[in-house]
Amino acid sequence: MPQSLSSILVHLIFSTKNREPFITLAIEPELHPYVAQILRELKSPCLALNGAIDHIHILFALGRVITIAELVEEVKTNSSKWIKTKGREFRNFHWQRGYGAFSVGQSNIETLKRYIRNQKAHHKRVTFQDEYRKFLRSYGIDFDERHVWD
Repeated sequence: MPQSLSSILVHLIFSTKNREPFITLAIEPELHPYVAQILRELKSPCLALNGAIDHIHILFALGRVITIAELVEEVKTNSSKWIKTKGREFRNFHWQRGYGAFSVGQSNIETLKRYIRNQKAHHKRVTFQDEYRKFLRSYGIDFDERHVWD
């Protein structure tokens, strides 16, 4: 086979350090397109992106020559540097160290896009911590509660 092809869809979730409320309505309209641009540059197109005041959800198609860890490092590093240029109120901005990356089947894309699109309403009822625990459990990921929020 002369070509290398792939179709790997990933739901990526990560929060601000200590879940600080940095992703305000003032910065979000610029942050989301900026993150999507980083993904485009990494040949990993963004299919959906949204979040709440303290975390972000991204559905993307993983490029065939980059690992998830490399992609996350690029997204976090570049967006963190960028957001710090947006005003004094962001000078202490950081993303948390960890992240969750979950595989997504083709048949679940529309449901997940809708879920990501409705993050603001969702988080009026459910905390980020409870949401994240639910994802970990639904994927059968064994985790230590003491370290999941580092």
